Amino acid sequence: MTPEIIGLIGVGSLLVMILLHVPIGIAMGVSGVVTFGFLRNWNASFAIVGAESSTVFASLEFAIIPLFLIMGSFAASGGMGKDIYRLAYAFLGHYRGGLALATIGGCAGFGAVCGSSIATVSTMTQVAHGEMVNRGYSARLASGSIASGGTLGILVPPSVIIVLYAVLAEQFILTLFTAALLPALIAVVSYMIAIRVYVAFNPTEGPAGDRSDWRERLQAIRESWATIILAGVVAGGIYSGVFTVTESAAVGALLAVGISVFRGRITKQIFWDNLHSTAATSAMLYVILIGASVFSYALTLSNLPNNIVSWFGTLAVHPLVIIAGLMVVYIILGALFDTVSAMVLTMPFVFPLILNLGFDPIWWGIVMVMVIEIGMITPPIGINALIMKSMLPETKLNDIYAGILPFLAADIVRLTLVILIPGLTLWLPILFDLPR
Repeated sequence: MTPEIIGLIGVGSLLVMILLHVPIGIAMGVSGVVTFGFLRNWNASFAIVGAESSTVFASLEFAIIPLFLIMGSFAASGGMGKDIYRLAYAFLGHYRGGLALATIGGCAGFGAVCGSSIATVSTMTQVAHGEMVNRGYSARLASGSIASGGTLGILVPPSVIIVLYAVLAEQFILTLFTAALLPALIAVVSYMIAIRVYVAFNPTEGPAGDRSDWRERLQAIRESWATIILAGVVAGGIYSGVFTVTESAAVGALLAVGISVFRGRITKQIFWDNLHSTAATSAMLYVILIGASVFSYALTLSNLPNNIVSWFGTLAVHPLVIIAGLMVVYIILGALFDTVSAMVLTMPFVFPLILNLGFDPIWWGIVMVMVIEIGMITPPIGINALIMKSMLPETKLNDIYAGILPFLAADIVRLTLVILIPGLTLWLPILFDLPR
């Protein structure tokens, strides 16, 4: 058999294992080892597992991941999600749909100290859903704003998924964080516009709340001191150059633990539960990354990615047509898989293609995160919708999906703008002359 055929068999075996519910990191590792063994020899095949594992565990850039996970866990346990939601409501609650607007603002603010979509959805469901329903909001608007706002957790820096892309694509993390700032701001504004348009046509589904005076707003700011300090130290340290991204993650993790203990929100059980969940998630991510490294190495030897790139190069279509096709694929993958799996599964094939088409890898990283983010709320699956349903069994899944639709429309518009206007992602990195 030719190397290309062996590579295709390896990809096929990977898909079969995924369908059989084999954990994706294990599936990629096994498929990579077997493919490599047939392409070269079995001694080298097993040796590559050790070499790639050593590389992943020795990487200081990968160390950022558990540190940001610790920061997010203790930020949630420390009540920072509730604080940032209360602050957003103090300034936006008096508008029609104000609680939903505050939810979007709260999701963006919590995303800045969390870096996870699932954690953002889980936290804001507990904080905001009951508040909205009790104040007369429809189940559609309440659930739709939380499920959609939760996706901001992987776009607003610092983001774990952006860190993973930076390492896998060998790009600078700080440059990607900076590139994500403007698209994240556009995401927040577009979601808020979607809410305002929705309540303009359905005014009874999002009644206005009481206007907070400046005394109440200042009180909300004071009560949000923990989140403001944590986000300020982490983001300020990164963008001012005082800390490297890794150092900022370490400082943020330590600060989140310290603040939570200081506020009396952490018991011995919660402390160990947070460390346990962080260790479990980090172990899962490391297994996925090791498996992805082995699988990518084997595919490279098979020449399959190069042949795919060459085949696409023969197509007489505009590169943006290929990008549009990839967007459809990623939305489907984002609905079926978690963000990490969707990314690592496709990197060996898609990243060389993007470079060959002449697109900027920084731009592509943000676009890919955005489109996977859209997949997380796309019916008929949408992982964020299913998480909300599991937490709110009395809420109909159809109501959650119906509430997501206005935000999904805003997402498509936003994604189109970022694709057609690359400067929306590249302007800030170029302005600050960041490495690329």
